[in-house]
Amino acid sequence: MTAELMVVRALVLRALNEITRVPGAAIPGVLAPTIFMVGLASVFGKAAELPGFTSDDFLTFIVPVGLLQGAGFTGAATGVNLARDIEQGWFDRLLLCPAPRAALLAGIIASAGLRAMLPGTFLFGVALALGVDFPGIDGLLVAVPLVMGFACLMACWGVILALRFRSQQAAPLMQMGNFVAVLFSTAYAPKELLAGWLETFATVNPVTLVLEGVRQGFVGDVTWADTWPAFLALGLLLAAFGALAVRGLGRYGR
Repeated sequence: MTAELMVVRALVLRALNEITRVPGAAIPGVLAPTIFMVGLASVFGKAAELPGFTSDDFLTFIVPVGLLQGAGFTGAATGVNLARDIEQGWFDRLLLCPAPRAALLAGIIASAGLRAMLPGTFLFGVALALGVDFPGIDGLLVAVPLVMGFACLMACWGVILALRFRSQQAAPLMQMGNFVAVLFSTAYAPKELLAGWLETFATVNPVTLVLEGVRQGFVGDVTWADTWPAFLALGLLLAAFGALAVRGLGRYGR
């Protein structure tokens, strides 16, 4: 194992260890997506009876939304944790190690992808217990990497803000990015049923493609026509925000 990979591994393990050392900090991010899912399904469940709705069960329709929300919360928490490390001076000491800054960034962001499996698994288990059909192995093979990738994307957003403001007070902005990205899509209704302005926003929002990719298996079959746009959109977003995060880290302390 190269020195760079050892650094990435150490930072990922450090982030995972925080879950066991401070479990109370992880509980809200684990429970919140499931609470939103159950609450919204209870209030707006009859929406699935509208003509043109693509699913006959509103709960099933919004399970993918909860998965992306959980990933987004995890990514934002990664940014908050980095801001905390900056405030406490630990991150400045970390920069003194001989590892490339890109390796440090990779370790921080990769940890978000793995940690996203915690709220995702909990929400998925609750959804199955409430009667949501299993999306199939092919559905999971598409949904899992998309959810993990979205967590890494939101971690890049959080890292950008943490390096810019260097304070945990930027946490609301980190969470806001998650909410805007997910909710201004086809989160709660098919595009054809959205208000005109929201339909336009959802059409140009690349996260809509990611969400529709995750939704496969839950609503309809898994198809290549919905899979490749989801991974392409996520890949381009990761490349763009990753480049901004690398740029911010390169400027940090210089």
